[in-house]
Amino acid sequence: MSRFFATGSDSESESSSEEEQVIRQPVAAFAFSDDEEDTKRVVRSAKEKRYEELTNNIKQIRNHKKIKDMSSLLSSFEDLQRAYQKAIPVIQKEENGATPRFYLRCLVELEDFINEMWDDREGRKNMSKNNSKSLTSLRQKLRKYNKDFEPELAKFRENPDLGDEDEEQPKEADEDSEDEAPRPQVFKKGPSEPSEPKAPKVSTILSTVMLQYLYLCNFTLSIRSFQPAGDDDEGSDDSIDWGSDSESSSESSDDEDNYTSLRERFLKKTTDRTEDEKRERRKERKEKEVRRTLGKKKDDEEDGEGEWETVKGGVAIPSEKPKMFAKDAEIDLKLVLKKLSEIVAARGKKRTDRREQIELLHELAAVADAHHLGPAINVKIKLAIISSIFDYNPKVSDAMKPEYWAKLLERISETLDLLLSVEDIVIGENITEEGEEFEKAPYKVRGCVLTVVERLDEEFTKLLKECDPHSNEYVQRLTDEKRVCAIIDKVQKFLEKTSVPSDLCRIYLRKVEHLYYKFDPNVIKLKKGEIEAGTETSVQVMDKLCKYIYDKDVTDRLRTRAILAHVYHHALHDNWFQARDLILMSHLQETIHHSDPSTQILYNRTMAHLGLCAFRHANIKDSHNCLVDLMMTGKTKELLAQGLMPQRQHERSKEQEKVEKQRQMPFHMHINLELIECAYLVSAMLIEIPYMAAHEFDARRRMISKTFYQQLRSSERQSLVGPPESMREHVVAASKAMRNGNWQACAEFIINDKMNAKVWDLFYEADKVREMLVKLIKEESLRTYLFTYSHVYSSISMQTLSDMFQLDRFVIHSIVSKMIMNEELMASLDDPSQTVVMHRSEPSRLQSLALQLTDKVNNLVDSNERIFEMKQGKLSSNSRSQGGSCELGKRLSVFSRVTRVQIAAKSLVWAKKIVSYLKNFKAISDGVAS
Repeated sequence: MSRFFATGSDSESESSSEEEQVIRQPVAAFAFSDDEEDTKRVVRSAKEKRYEELTNNIKQIRNHKKIKDMSSLLSSFEDLQRAYQKAIPVIQKEENGATPRFYLRCLVELEDFINEMWDDREGRKNMSKNNSKSLTSLRQKLRKYNKDFEPELAKFRENPDLGDEDEEQPKEADEDSEDEAPRPQVFKKGPSEPSEPKAPKVSTILSTVMLQYLYLCNFTLSIRSFQPAGDDDEGSDDSIDWGSDSESSSESSDDEDNYTSLRERFLKKTTDRTEDEKRERRKERKEKEVRRTLGKKKDDEEDGEGEWETVKGGVAIPSEKPKMFAKDAEIDLKLVLKKLSEIVAARGKKRTDRREQIELLHELAAVADAHHLGPAINVKIKLAIISSIFDYNPKVSDAMKPEYWAKLLERISETLDLLLSVEDIVIGENITEEGEEFEKAPYKVRGCVLTVVERLDEEFTKLLKECDPHSNEYVQRLTDEKRVCAIIDKVQKFLEKTSVPSDLCRIYLRKVEHLYYKFDPNVIKLKKGEIEAGTETSVQVMDKLCKYIYDKDVTDRLRTRAILAHVYHHALHDNWFQARDLILMSHLQETIHHSDPSTQILYNRTMAHLGLCAFRHANIKDSHNCLVDLMMTGKTKELLAQGLMPQRQHERSKEQEKVEKQRQMPFHMHINLELIECAYLVSAMLIEIPYMAAHEFDARRRMISKTFYQQLRSSERQSLVGPPESMREHVVAASKAMRNGNWQACAEFIINDKMNAKVWDLFYEADKVREMLVKLIKEESLRTYLFTYSHVYSSISMQTLSDMFQLDRFVIHSIVSKMIMNEELMASLDDPSQTVVMHRSEPSRLQSLALQLTDKVNNLVDSNERIFEMKQGKLSSNSRSQGGSCELGKRLSVFSRVTRVQIAAKSLVWAKKIVSYLKNFKAISDGVAS
């Protein structure tokens, strides 16, 4: 080993240097520069950050000016404005509000450049369209922006050559930050003293040998295996022995001193430094993970998607809560208002912690309340708290969290109680911030309680839609409607003080929309006289509120919704005639298609309940007319906003589906679809079956109810018809029984235990509805029986009809008389014998079939003649155009024409014979009958 310390020849030094060059690359894995130890995370002040951003934008502006890129110059100027807006707090703190000179210099230079470009007309003509447009907009924006700096710019123009002290600061900060910034890892050889000529050789040789040794061992030896010789007595390696010898030798020699330092570098110091670096890297990695996790959690918190969680493998860095006021600060109204404006100014910004903002506002409200600063400032702070709670949920379409919903209800109730307790207070959107008055009465506060309540109502609807309607959570959430209605009543009392008609109409409509779909049993009891006459019912409240809206509203939408809600409420309580007259007088059927979707949904719901009300009152035709528009489309669920039906032709987009889901009604406001469909089908049955019996042989018979016909045809197509199970099958089976005049089977199919559970028990006073249905079935079955079997009877006793259909004789007399008067039945009444005498003037079954055949033959003849005339015209035109056609073509055309004429003549002859035969047959049959 001693040869490594000899001076050696030049060849040895050259060979060693060559070896160093060959294996220099692996040195980076084990030898570290001293600069790497000092690498630290750079922490810059707010001033440095903001000023650096400003200087960067100024550099970009100057670069764009050089190449005259106006569009990029415009965007860089806008970035500069935003950067200066962010730097305003720093400038006010550091510069006492004075604008930095380097910023003023940039504005002056930019203004001069823009004016120069604007005056150069030829240059503007040669500009591209985009640059010309950007120049115009930049000139306008710069002139508008420089108005705020006019006095400072004027001073700057007086002395533009003064040094920009502020401009040098960002440069120095940049230089410092560059010096402090983490540098790339540079791997160097160990430190050597330049005064000693042998030190570089020894260090080079020693590093080479150590690296060769490690390289031959395939790097299996870790750095921890190298320990000082004093700590490892049993070490037999030459390098370690050499190290110990060097330590035991005298330290007066410079070579030995240098050797000791090199040994420590490669053995002990390298090992310790590596461990420290590993520890530091591990620590930095943990801190990065903590920062990344906290940043992610903070973003989630801002988005309302997550809560804070404990980070594994690290400690959460608690953020210091900003102090509300200084300890020695004298809290007065101005200070509280200033703090309130600071908190509210952060609203909606990207990195604002919404939860912290709510807590700060609550703390500020407590401070204002403790120092008795007056009710106006308390109202102002509470309105800010309400707004911040509304803003906590970033997505407007999503429902609010339950805990914040409870806080919102409490804050709004407290605010309204405070407003009602103070007499001399005015709150409105038309009050400006400068016009607010907090110190003395009458107080004036900028805000709108009505908007708060409307937003609250919308959030309540979202909460109900978010819950499962069949769970206890929905029922629990529905109990909050009492509190919402109480808040609406408080707002109504407060707004009645101001007596602004437009605001009163809006709050009255909110109250109407919470009342119109609720059934009040006191209305029915009042009709029956079971309660006192002076009792106020929901019908009277609705009447009062809606009439005010009819009178004072200036927008058609509120009036339209009030009319529909009023009709709905009347129909719900069986006030058929009031509801019918109101909907007919409003003429909404003609204009409803131009309304917004929510109003159209309300119209559909109103017509559905109007049809059910008519059905309960036995007005079958009116019920059918009200329900036919809903049932014809087959999209009843969508029209009533109670769900979405799958579409066959095309699929909805996600945005369209989202919009339609937002329009859906809460579950407790739904109308039973099966009830609507059953009422419609039963009404159609009672109208359609007698009509079908009366026009059995009429070829031009029209359909009254298309949906009902579809149900009958689908039943007729089935080869095997079993007992009815669904509601539709019950109605179809009842229709077939009525068609045969069997009223008892019809009534049993319509009214049974299964149908009662599905449909009829849903009606209020269901027994009356069932009695009414049985009576209608008997009457329509009688009419159907008379239409179907009148040709069989020469006369029939009314007593027999009364026994067959279990109807009173006066009812039978009334029904038959109406049929005779309407010329539906050719008969006469014989009062002494109480019989119905048939005149037999209507054709028999054979005569009806013969008349149908006659009509069809006449139609055939007409169509044949039309075809013949059309073909004949074509042949004549073709013969003119083809004058030189061959003889064969002429013969074929003549032959085909003769053939058609003969067929037409024969068919005409046969048709005339059939018609004359049928006329003679009818005359003979009429004579025999007489």
